[in-house]
Amino acid sequence: MQPAATATAELTVVVPCYNERRNVAPMVARLAAALDGIAWEAVFVDDNSPDGTADAVRDIARHDPRIRCIRRVGRRGLASAVIEGALASSARFVAVIDGDLQHDETRLPLMLSELRAGEADVVVASRFAAGGDAQGLSAPWRHNLSALGIRLAGVMLRAKLSDPMSGFFMLPQSLFEQLAPRLTGQGFKILLDLLLSAPAPLRIREVGATFRPRTEGESKLSPLVMIQFASLLLDKAMGGLVPLRFVSFALVGAFGVLVNVAVLAAARAAGIGFDNAQLAGTLVAMVANFELNNVITYRDQRLRGGRLWRGLALFMLVCSVGALANIGIARALYYSQQTGPTPATAVGAVIGVVWNYAMSATLVWGRRANP
Repeated sequence: MQPAATATAELTVVVPCYNERRNVAPMVARLAAALDGIAWEAVFVDDNSPDGTADAVRDIARHDPRIRCIRRVGRRGLASAVIEGALASSARFVAVIDGDLQHDETRLPLMLSELRAGEADVVVASRFAAGGDAQGLSAPWRHNLSALGIRLAGVMLRAKLSDPMSGFFMLPQSLFEQLAPRLTGQGFKILLDLLLSAPAPLRIREVGATFRPRTEGESKLSPLVMIQFASLLLDKAMGGLVPLRFVSFALVGAFGVLVNVAVLAAARAAGIGFDNAQLAGTLVAMVANFELNNVITYRDQRLRGGRLWRGLALFMLVCSVGALANIGIARALYYSQQTGPTPATAVGAVIGVVWNYAMSATLVWGRRANP
């Protein structure tokens, strides 16, 4: 018997995914079991996975009209994938769930009933609410990373929420449409972006949910995600006046200052003169900044293969002016003002951030630079 068509779907489940081919069929089966009796559809938003995730979704979609696939080429990122999937929905409600089977899809009917009752604007499946379980965060560092994110988010949120880092939530599609123009669309924490983008506090209801251990594929969570997360918080704190990419670029640049200073200190301790030590610190910091910006700031335009090396060479070239200014200002402070080597280096490095960002955004990671 063919599944019912989705023209009158009440609920759209958006599944952002990358390299989740083996999890597609189990996800569809679990959704079908959990949402039995509910008019639903699932939109898998795939960031051009090399493992054939989109093909696996289409194989199922050919005989199940409840399943759709959006394959994105040249664009990457969980937040922007969720936005595209949610805006492609005509259902009354939209849910977001990860494609790795770690979220407990059996909570979807309860979440839907909470919204139907009109008692909440957003329903969040929380690992830390009553009945929830975070067992899927197996490594201690992942627990610590999550706890740090929750504490940081709690400083800015205007509502009490035990799990603002959750990627499993549901809200009316009309509300998502309303908030979409305010979203940054970058990073991994789309729920926090939604909550901080609302012009007025939203009514939030939490339901406890188990976060299962991953059985297939690889986790996308890494400590680098915290830089993106911090960028999002800073962007919202500044009211979006400064581009989020610049905030991320500046945070990476701040790390580069630490690298620069550390290399300088090590070189000076080894008896190397200030000029050569400063040059070594600058070059090492530039390479470190390029790599971090490639995997964080410009993750959706990440350079790979031959373009990675060409990008590094171009980054070094276009930032050379900033580097020369860095070295020149640091030398002037060190020799004429008798400034210590550490503050001289820090001031010189900061001067080049704006120049480096403008040139990098245009020439290194710009669309024309990456056909």
